Amino acid sequence: MRLATTIRPYDWGSVTALPELFETEPTGRPQAELWMGAHPGAPSTVDGVPLNDLIARDPAATLGERSTARFGPALPYLLKVLAIERPLSLQVHPTTAQAEAGFADENARGIPLDDATRTYKDASHKPEMVCAITPFHGLCGFRDPAATADLLDRLRLPDLRPWIGTLRSGEPETALRTVFAQMLDDASRPLRAQVERALLDLGPGDDDLAPYAGIARACPGDPGIVAALLLHHVDLLPGQALYLGAGVPHAYLGGIGVEIMANSDNVLRCGLTTKHVDVPELMRVVGFTPAGPHVVHPGHDAAGEHHYRPPAPEFALTRYELTGQAAHTLPCGVPRIVLCLDGETHLGDGLTLRPGQSAFVPAAAPPVRLSGKGTVYGAEPGAFTV
Repeated sequence: MRLATTIRPYDWGSVTALPELFETEPTGRPQAELWMGAHPGAPSTVDGVPLNDLIARDPAATLGERSTARFGPALPYLLKVLAIERPLSLQVHPTTAQAEAGFADENARGIPLDDATRTYKDASHKPEMVCAITPFHGLCGFRDPAATADLLDRLRLPDLRPWIGTLRSGEPETALRTVFAQMLDDASRPLRAQVERALLDLGPGDDDLAPYAGIARACPGDPGIVAALLLHHVDLLPGQALYLGAGVPHAYLGGIGVEIMANSDNVLRCGLTTKHVDVPELMRVVGFTPAGPHVVHPGHDAAGEHHYRPPAPEFALTRYELTGQAAHTLPCGVPRIVLCLDGETHLGDGLTLRPGQSAFVPAAAPPVRLSGKGTVYGAEPGAFTV
């Protein structure tokens, strides 16, 4: 089933990246996220019918018995292509229990789903993984607080000494919670301004602080600039992937990537954004244990299949490098979305996909032959992959 998809024009998106990648005409507006899936916020359609409606009509045929039994009558994942021109939200995602409670609470308070001040858009957690198409940059997870204290010390600001002292001497989780909360508090506005100026005045050669100076240039006056200094900076090369579980603070800074996640739009933000910020709820959800980035290393075979298998049952991703020679077979029994990133892809004998085009392969379809020449991504539930 060929999908018609939606591109979200968020202000952090690139005006040109997706048009250049998919050989389409620019609209003059940012094109930030291409959505492929059945989330009610922007469902893909098949011949004008939303994919979530098609699934609701016949879950057994579209999703299969295994997926329906495990995840209910809904597609368990959402696939996206991101084109990031400037930093986007310093954010965190909830656990399932937190999402269910927050969604029920906002419903009970009568906050409409499309209200800009709403925090919980659904009752699902939102683990996610991004696979870099171009060099991709982001922030992920709290750095060891003593290492962050060393980084802050290099800004040579006497007023930072209390935070530096807390980070060096306190129990790590307590120290991070204390300093993170103080950084986001309005009372710290004057000190945040000092840090921002110091970052903007950095000379050449301080590579560790350079990414944070870039954030300061892109988001002047934003409280997330200082809070970002607590997080690891991550560079992904094309083909590398990063997994983010519940409670992990993160922000994407630049690049193009394929992103897959549980079928949710729950995001709690505290900075680097023009969208709704909910610091008290974010402080309740975020985990303060220092941890390095969770890089997902793909398994691959000689046939040009690269398998990304993160620890999330809702999704898995496979990258196919098609050479025009050997074909690949997509097994039946699970709901699958196929995205052509570049080149030309053939699904069976009847459907051809070109860059940016995608298709839904229902569970009831027979095994499908995938051929052509180019790069293709296949999404499926992760619980049933080997």
